[in-house]
Formats: sequence, C-alpha cells, structure tokens
Amino acid sequence: MDLGVQIEPQFGFKFADVLAIATDAEAAGFSRLWVSDHLFLDADATAKDCLEAWTLLAALAVRTDRIRIGPMVTSQSYRNPALLAKMAADVDVMSGGRLDFGVGAGWKEIEYRAYGYDFPDAPTRVTQLVETLEICTRMWKEERATYRGKHYRIENALCSPKPAQRPLPIWIGGSKPRVMRIAAKYAHAFNLNVSASAPAELPDRLRDLDEACASVKRDPKTLLRSTFLIACVAKTRERADALLDQLASRQKMDRAAFLGSRPGLVFGTPDDALPRLRSYASRGIAHANIMFQPYGSEREQIGALAAIATRLG
Repeated sequence: MDLGVQIEPQFGFKFADVLAIATDAEAAGFSRLWVSDHLFLDADATAKDCLEAWTLLAALAVRTDRIRIGPMVTSQSYRNPALLAKMAADVDVMSGGRLDFGVGAGWKEIEYRAYGYDFPDAPTRVTQLVETLEICTRMWKEERATYRGKHYRIENALCSPKPAQRPLPIWIGGSKPRVMRIAAKYAHAFNLNVSASAPAELPDRLRDLDEACASVKRDPKTLLRSTFLIACVAKTRERADALLDQLASRQKMDRAAFLGSRPGLVFGTPDDALPRLRSYASRGIAHANIMFQPYGSEREQIGALAAIATRLG
C-alpha cells in the first residue's frame, strides 16, 4: 500500500503552501498529491482563498517531478465534459504522464447556486457523470469523438494532444452501489469516502465493490481500492496529543470524546500509525489518501510519516 496527501484548497491554502507540501511528500515517498475541486468554502468565506483545482494541477504538473497528481474528485458539473477531457489530457502531458483523473457527480449545492449552475437531483447528477466518462474516454482514444447523451453531447470533437498515459487512470470516489457500478465499468481505482473507510464500515463496502465488479463481469482484483483517511500524527506522542487537542477544542470536546467520535482516525506516532495502515493493506487496500489535520500541520505530519511511508507493502 502506498500513501497520498489530500489538500482542500477551500481552507485557504496559498500556492506556495501546496507546492511545499507536494515537494515534502515527494521526498518522503508518498505516491500522490490530491486536491479537492471546490470554488469557495462557505457563504461567510469572503476573504479566504480557494485555488481552482485544474489551474492548480497545471501549475503542480510543471513544478513537481515524480509525485502523481490529481483531483479527488473533480465535479463533472463545473466544466463542459469535452473541455474537461481536453484539460485533463493537457495536464497529463505537461506532467509527463503523472495525472490520476479523479471525477465525481458533484454535491456542494451552495457553489452551484452561487456560480449559476443547475443543481439537479442526485440520480441526475450521477447520470451526468456517466455521460462525462463516455465523452472523456472517447476523446482520449478516438481521433474524432461523437456522443449524444441525455444531458451532454459532442460532435466530431478533437483532443490533441492525447494523454501521455494510455489509458489515463480514472479514479471514482464514494460509497453508494450505483457509483461503485460506474467505477467497475470505467475506473482504474475506487476511493472509499471517509465514512466508508471507517473500520466498522469497510468490510461491507469492500463486499459492495466486489458485487459491483461482478455485475459487469469484471475481476474485482483489477479495480484498485483506496481509502480516504484522516490523520493526526507526529514524531512524538506529546506532539500528537497537542495537535489532537487543537482538533478537539474546535469541536468543543476533550481528547477522549474526540477520539471516540472519530473511530477511523490515524493518530499518534509513526509506530502507532503503522499497524493501523497495515490493517488496511491486509484487506486489499492499495492506496491510502490521507487528509492531515489540523490544517497547517501537513508538512510536519508528512515528515513524521516519512519513517514508515515505504514500509507498508
């Protein structure tokens, strides 16, 4: 199992911050840097920066060397699917073939309303996701691509350059059976969301993934499984406790109550984290996408986990 870093630009990260995190993660042996695709945090975040995902990825493509990059996940609603296919192909080329194309149906209604996007019901957005995948995969493979769906269409659409990777890896995230079936048909990997990655939930969700693969006659072993984990780690237990106290105080909880409310939290020293992460690897999880909290401590926590990042196979 390898490790990735999840960044949420909506929490106010500067580009220099993200680049430094990516550089440290690369040096520490992390395999991927993921960024969420949001436009702002909330209605009150008028002065909080939020870097747009695909321009951020384009910049990272030319400022990093080895680490893989991608959106976890991009919203199919925010960009015309043909334009999204073109953008992804270009970022893959600029990165030298290091893009993982994470895509989802979209969910954050406040952003849709603010930016003037239609916000249909969830089943419709999932259908739009399927049409987006059809358009992207056709444009990445065919000289000229045509597709007519219920929501989206293209006519003799060109995509040149093609992605450097053939095929470009597709990642889909979530926990619902229909989304899993879509992943079984189109994706290289499926990223279980935070709730689905909790120890009590994980076995059932992995069985759901197996069933989704069976529904399209796919060998389940060919769909890479990834978990979305929250971590609060440090080189010493005292420092880990101090970071945890920051998180707990924000929720108006003490340390014990906070830990009880977060059964999936990766907490403590690297020696504490190693068996927790290995337990995921033993269940067939090939990638752990880690969001470090509290925000602003990412580089410190990456440095702590550098001691174990290459010991999870």
